[in-house]
Amino acid sequence: MSIDRLPDSRLTDSATPALKRVNLLTMFRLGLFQMGLGMMSILTLGVLNRVMIKELAIPATVVAGTLAMHQFVAPARVWFGQMSDAKPLFGHHRTGYVWVGSVLFVISAFLAVQVMWRLGSSLEAVGWTTPTYGWVGLLGLIFALYGIAICSSSTPFAALLVDVSDEEDRSKLVGVVWSMLMVGIIIGAIVSSGLLKQIDGDVSREVLQASINGLFVKVPALVLFLVGIATFGVEKKYSRYKVRSSAVNREDKITLGSALRILTASRQTGLFFTFLLIMTICLFMQDAVLEPYGGEIFKMPISETTRLNAIYGTGTLIGLGTTGFFIVPRIGKQNTIRLGCLSVAACFGLIILSGFTGNPIVFKSALMLFGLASGITTTGALSLMLDLTAAETAGTFIGAWGLSQAMARGMATVSGGAILDLGRSLFGVPMLAYGLVFAVPAVGMILAVWLLGRVDVEEFQNNAKSAIATILENELD
Repeated sequence: MSIDRLPDSRLTDSATPALKRVNLLTMFRLGLFQMGLGMMSILTLGVLNRVMIKELAIPATVVAGTLAMHQFVAPARVWFGQMSDAKPLFGHHRTGYVWVGSVLFVISAFLAVQVMWRLGSSLEAVGWTTPTYGWVGLLGLIFALYGIAICSSSTPFAALLVDVSDEEDRSKLVGVVWSMLMVGIIIGAIVSSGLLKQIDGDVSREVLQASINGLFVKVPALVLFLVGIATFGVEKKYSRYKVRSSAVNREDKITLGSALRILTASRQTGLFFTFLLIMTICLFMQDAVLEPYGGEIFKMPISETTRLNAIYGTGTLIGLGTTGFFIVPRIGKQNTIRLGCLSVAACFGLIILSGFTGNPIVFKSALMLFGLASGITTTGALSLMLDLTAAETAGTFIGAWGLSQAMARGMATVSGGAILDLGRSLFGVPMLAYGLVFAVPAVGMILAVWLLGRVDVEEFQNNAKSAIATILENELD
């Protein structure tokens, strides 16, 4: 295969008008998949972490470590992205993977809850002995399987967004779809809070277990329904993949080895990968401790700490919904990210201050602002990510970006729990321990801004295409 046979962007643009462009209604429809993921995230990081740390008295480091396993399997994202580029499933490059992965992650989530109860019972009955460690290992394994299922669905879905959109539509598509993720978090928090209202205060383990089990049946069933509505028929109608990719319909396709070489073809890819890693660690370090913070420092019951996700999600929804339409077009993607990162750092300071006041209204206000800043940061980063994605290997690139974010979220979750336990041992004062968890990422966001200054999209667009073309030529001939 010669380089001049690879699709030039001008040829792609002239070839794609025959395909329909996604309208706003289709953007919202695609967003239903993200809504489902948002609802699932409430169950794992909004309910299970609180139950394990506070109600079952499992150490935060252990809780964070097991929960983070679903992020540490993130290298599978590159493989699933490359697989969806190369091998259609059920006649589609993306949709089949989304469907199979969704079924698997709802099953794994329910299994994780059942193991959680066994772990809590073992810890209460025999303490930290071999059986208890065994249940910890099994819980971590199930969360790893949950993460693999998420990888197999969310990475092809993100690649589908590249396939069905043109560059001028992409920031709007990102804004709408990731706004729906926050809608899912808000709905999930409200529904979960309502279903768990009956267990506020002191209740028996049996009542707690029955309520949580019911929650993990009803919400995942709704998520599967949303996934079907979101994706059915979209790829067939809107995908530009076959006219953009030089590797379509080739039996040998692109190997994983070449995928890794593609990802290192541009210096800018590596720089942005590192930026994403640090930014995401800082943004999500609070994930595992936010609900316990509300319970321990502000004395909130479990239904109220679950609603904290709705407050955070509302702020993020506003940020996501407005940034792609109003902020990015006016100040650019990189300036948008800078604004978001610095705002996140300031909001961490407000969250710490709210703990010292002991006033839940101040805490909730700070959390709303933190969500807004997170939405601005996320939209800017996602839009820039898609600019640094080569259309010829979209699944591979999206897998790499997903790998960066997922590994970072895994490290963030573990770090948050570990820093909390470290703070308890150093200070012996809960508020100082939690304050340390929020102070570390505030400093990290400043480092992320510095790294962002070294990212040059124009350099990527000028140099990466010819490098990728050479790799594909060597691989496919």
